[in-house]
Amino acid sequence: MDNELAKRILELREQIVAHFDAGDWEEVGLLTGFTNLIDGHPRLLRSLHWGDEDYAGNVLIVLRQIAGQDPSALNHFENLLNKKYPGESHYISAKPSPKKLTFAPHVFEVSEITVEADLVAVMMPFRAEFDGVYDSIKGACSDARLRCLRADDIWETSTIIQDIFNLILKARVVVVDFTGKNPNVMYETGIAHTLGKLVVPISQSLDDVPFDMSHHRVLKYLSNAEGLAELKSKLSSKLMQL
Repeated sequence: MDNELAKRILELREQIVAHFDAGDWEEVGLLTGFTNLIDGHPRLLRSLHWGDEDYAGNVLIVLRQIAGQDPSALNHFENLLNKKYPGESHYISAKPSPKKLTFAPHVFEVSEITVEADLVAVMMPFRAEFDGVYDSIKGACSDARLRCLRADDIWETSTIIQDIFNLILKARVVVVDFTGKNPNVMYETGIAHTLGKLVVPISQSLDDVPFDMSHHRVLKYLSNAEGLAELKSKLSSKLMQL
């Protein structure tokens, strides 16, 4: 693939991630003759629908496959974008929609906090039997050249829930452990999703994962030494991917 075609694909990926919906994919599939490729991708439309963080990567894979078979098909993508979204500003985004949410919570104070790109927030039960799990998470973050914090690592305000909110707000990634169906973890996961954070769920049992999260991939682990070592390895790979 030549450099110009690669640049064209990357630019298209940015515009598609910012604007395309499922109907646009269906239309361009009919125009290009690549409906089977688009519908047959296991994650493209699913990640678009659920707003998953791997959507941009799936778009790139599909564009590369289409360009590899028929580079002229990219013209249909560009024509559709120009027709439906003329004059729109384009930007790099890992989200499938440019919509923004303005909120004014009554429970939390929203202070001037800058997102720290290397910070991973960890939401999990604060029980002794989870100390080894937290050590594995910290090891995974270190391997990925990131740092992680749990709510009991900080004490910045008079209420723990405000510290938790601030931690989630300034983190780029949030790791949540659903083991035991801890209600605090469920609540904190909702905050993380509302704030648009990249959430990585882990659990010792998939039965502990709430129904509303069952469509997301969960890192399942065992709490023994071998299982925690495997958790560290898999989580490190996931964090480096993100």
